[in-house]
Amino acid sequence: MTAASSSDQTNRLKNLPQRTYGLRVLGMGLAGLSVSSVMWELQSSTLHWVWMVFTCLLWPHLAYFLARRSRDPLRRELQNFVFDSFIAGSWVPLMHFNALPSAVLLAVVMSDKINTGVRGLWLRSLPGMFLALLGGGLLTGFAFQPNTSMTVLLATMPILIIHTIAVSISSYQLVRKVQRQNLKLEELSRIDTLTGLGSRGHWQTLAENILQQHRATGSHVTVMLLDVDQFKDINDCHGHAVGDDVLRGIAELMQGYLPANSHAGRLGGDEFAVVLPVQLHEAEAIAEKIRMAVENSSFSYAPDLQCSISIGIAQPDNEAGLREWLEVADRALYRAKHAGRNRTASRDASPEEETAIP
Repeated sequence: MTAASSSDQTNRLKNLPQRTYGLRVLGMGLAGLSVSSVMWELQSSTLHWVWMVFTCLLWPHLAYFLARRSRDPLRRELQNFVFDSFIAGSWVPLMHFNALPSAVLLAVVMSDKINTGVRGLWLRSLPGMFLALLGGGLLTGFAFQPNTSMTVLLATMPILIIHTIAVSISSYQLVRKVQRQNLKLEELSRIDTLTGLGSRGHWQTLAENILQQHRATGSHVTVMLLDVDQFKDINDCHGHAVGDDVLRGIAELMQGYLPANSHAGRLGGDEFAVVLPVQLHEAEAIAEKIRMAVENSSFSYAPDLQCSISIGIAQPDNEAGLREWLEVADRALYRAKHAGRNRTASRDASPEEETAIP
């Protein structure tokens, strides 16, 4: 489980009393229709009616109040769920084990436990349910009248239909929330959050695909590696916040000069990579524009800062993979650094041919 999904699960459990309140009010209220229809036919005692009114109409609000006022709302709500099962278990003998409402109410109360997502909650609720069923049975002498009349059947239909739909909607909303979070996580895995460029892994995947397309069709493609000159000194002298501004600014400048269907990414630290659908000489011209734009850029939080980049460019070898392609561009970048920085070098260029600042 990722840290994000673990955090989401924690927040979901913390909000359990709020999420449960509406469903409990609905479920207990609808259960009251079914229970009262059976009790009316059985001409139940006043005490039984009082218990029905308390459990069906008052208990949902009391449970929410107790959870909200508790120092540990989650623990209190889990106790409320256990008591829900106790209530359902007590209804069955009070209805003389009337088949349809008994089965529906026990199934509904168990599904509510499962819907919380709390592992094993339904199992922990079983002892209280059976204890209430046993206690209620002793009070009623285990009277057994399982036949369900049409009146009771109709009174049971609302909880069977409405509560099921309500739980399904709740589950659907949760699924949609998880789907949105998964899409967000997928996007975060593709985007470098600091610069807005592609992340290292995402860029490498795109570069691999483009390299395969180049081998299949012979399309023009060039890779460009950019490195900020003396970036450590920038961080040391101006602070990491300004360093971040520099990286964001360079990323923005790059995107302004790249042709369509180019893919830029941040490989890590102060190193960027770009795959361009152009020939080597066109990539060199684009690189020079980017280099000059960075050289002439300014930063509001460090007006005296002069920033520069070195760039290495390479075309792919049809027999080599992405790693070898990047190594060639990296060697070109090293030549640009070794020649004095703030310049562009390509695989096919000799030191005299490398573009440089006069």
